[in-house]
Amino acid sequence: MTAKQKLETLKITKRTLSKLRFNSDGLIPAIVQDYKTKEVLMMAYMNLDSLKATIKEGKAAYWSRSRQEFWIKGMTSGHFQYVKEIRYDCDCDTLLLTVKQVGAACHTFKKSCFYRTIEGIKTS
Repeated sequence: MTAKQKLETLKITKRTLSKLRFNSDGLIPAIVQDYKTKEVLMMAYMNLDSLKATIKEGKAAYWSRSRQEFWIKGMTSGHFQYVKEIRYDCDCDTLLLTVKQVGAACHTFKKSCFYRTIEGIKTS
């Protein structure tokens, strides 16, 4: 499949890319969700290059703020994220990736990075 076909499959066009609002560091938050269960798996940042690589390869790629480097999720762990769809929010400043997660999404080897809760939240 060509990069153009992947763009069409993921419903991202050059026009859409031009709408996206990256922050002053050239980054955009990406929330990652399991495509079947809809569970939120993680949140990371993408720059334009990692977004383009994700579209081209079909595997989620991100920008590491701590290491200041591009990384493809799963390259060291084998826990790849195969992207099914990419959406963006109403302000064009956050992405939502739906993925087929292989293995754990979290570097702690948990399924999701969101495995802890804050106690004492009052609910009605």
